[in-house]
Amino acid sequence: MSSKQPTGQWLVLVVKVPAEPSRHRVAVWRELRKIGALSLGQGVWAVPDVPVFADGVGRAIALTEQAGGQAVALNASGRGPEDAARFQAMFTAARSADWAEFLADCGKFEAELAKEIRIAKFTLAELEEEEQSLERLRRWHRDLTVRDVFGAPEAAEAGERLKQSTAACEDYAERVFAALHQAPEGQQ
Repeated sequence: MSSKQPTGQWLVLVVKVPAEPSRHRVAVWRELRKIGALSLGQGVWAVPDVPVFADGVGRAIALTEQAGGQAVALNASGRGPEDAARFQAMFTAARSADWAEFLADCGKFEAELAKEIRIAKFTLAELEEEEQSLERLRRWHRDLTVRDVFGAPEAAEAGERLKQSTAACEDYAERVFAALHQAPEGQQ
């Protein structure tokens, strides 16, 4: 069990968006996925009823209404502790999947840095590209941390892995600067 505050209260969102144009349904779906909402079935989503999800739910409702659809937000709780535990487990499993994807991307990032070192591609353009990739990982980590309200077990490993990725990028940056500031042969 996590040290984060559990909640037995959920916000269930029932969304109905016109089928056409599909971009409206996709926009609502993206917003709900972005905040980490659980899809319970077609047009039915749930998040823990905690403040961190309020803005995203509000945006999803606004997108639904702008598209000429309807959204109903319901406060819900399980009929007993088993239901609350089941919902929490489902939500945590979804966050675990998010963290697994994050960890895989850290691995890809570190492999990319290792490749650049292996082929001695020490350019400022490549360094800038790698730093942008690291910043994307940092933003993703922040976003996942905010919505992981129950504390999935992979969160601690992800924090350590982000530190490793940061250190690998710093090492690459040092190599780039060393290569760029090396005096050409015969000159001192």
